Amino acid sequence: MNIRHYLRMARWARNPPSEKRIKMVAAIIVACLALFAVERFVGWPDWMTPNYTPKGRIVK
Repeated sequence: MNIRHYLRMARWARNPPSEKRIKMVAAIIVACLALFAVERFVGWPDWMTPNYTPKGRIVK
């Protein structure tokens, strides 16, 4: 591991993030997982698929 990782871990051990920040990060992760699950099991709606892509974009 890089020394920066150890320094960051030491700083977090001395000054851990607040409970409010931990709850916020957990809520964001849960929201992302819920969106992924809906997209995975229900599918992507056709109305959200762009029909026109500007020049310079890679089209699959």
